[in-house]
Amino acid sequence: MSDNFFNLNNPDFYGTMIRFGINLIFLIIFIRYVYFRYNKKEKFFFTFFLMGVMVFFLAASLNAVILQMSMGFGLFAIFAILRFRTRNFSLKDMSYIFSVIGLSTINSLKLVGFPVLGLLIFNVIVIITAICLEKFSIKYNTTTHSIVYEKIDLLKASKKPELLNDLSDLTGRKVLRAKIEKIDFKKKVARLDITFKD
Repeated sequence: MSDNFFNLNNPDFYGTMIRFGINLIFLIIFIRYVYFRYNKKEKFFFTFFLMGVMVFFLAASLNAVILQMSMGFGLFAIFAILRFRTRNFSLKDMSYIFSVIGLSTINSLKLVGFPVLGLLIFNVIVIITAICLEKFSIKYNTTTHSIVYEKIDLLKASKKPELLNDLSDLTGRKVLRAKIEKIDFKKKVARLDITFKD
C-alpha cells in the first residue's frame, strides 16, 4: 500500500485528494472567516494555513504506511507546542494551532466506506464551537487595571454606584467592579483595581 501511495493510478490517491479538498475548504472557513475575523492577526494566517496543509499530507502518508495515528497526532502536537511556545503566542492562538492540527489530522483519515457526511459534521461542529466561544469571549471579556483614586469619600459601601459612575466618567469605559488595594489617609488617595469591558 505504501509503495503505491503516490501512484496516480492508485484509487487511494484520488480518495486522499478528495479528503484534501474537504480539508482545504474547512481550513479556509476556520482560519479566514473565524480566526481572522475575530482576531485580526494576519501574521498567523500563513502559518496556520500552511501547517494545516502539511499536517494533512503527513498524516495521510503516515496512515498509508500503517503507522498508528495516535502516535502521528502526538508527534504533531508536541512539535507545535515546543516550536511555537518559543514565540509569545496567546492561549487562544495555541488553541487555534491545536484545532488546525486536529482538523487536518481528522480529515486525513482514510475511514471505511469514507463517510463524508460524518466528516463534514465533525468539521462543522469545530467551526460552530469556535464561533460561539469567540462571541462569548467578546461579550464577557474584561480587563483589570490599577489606578490611584483621590475621592476616598466615595469608597464607602453605600456609595458604590456613585463610585462606579465616577470611575466610568474618569476612564471613559464602563467600569464593572472596583476593588480597594490600599488607602493612604494621610495623602487622601487610594489604590484601586478597576475591571471594565475591553
